[in-house]
Amino acid sequence: MIRFKFIDKIPPIFRNKYLLTIIIFFTWIILLDSNNLISRYKAMRELHQLKEDREYFINKIEEDKRKLKELKTDDENLEKFAREQYRMKKADEDLYIILTPHEDRKISRKQR
Repeated sequence: MIRFKFIDKIPPIFRNKYLLTIIIFFTWIILLDSNNLISRYKAMRELHQLKEDREYFINKIEEDKRKLKELKTDDENLEKFAREQYRMKKADEDLYIILTPHEDRKISRKQR
């Protein structure tokens, strides 16, 4: 019987057909399958981020609804909102704007 020389160079543990089958199976599951572990991890991470975003936007909507109701019901709040957000002023008033460093960065980014 003729023995191949390259088979003798392979360590005995890798000549085991069961171990070889298990290695191929896990390689397939981890890397090659369409539902591999890497893409499943990325999808789970994206799902987690989307859930966090959803909670943030639900809270933001509730806050905006509260502000809108407050603006519709009280003229003083409407005037306060216009003065703060749109920098409106009366004819005989002077307007001084004091910005925090955080607000200053926001404005400089918008102007770019």
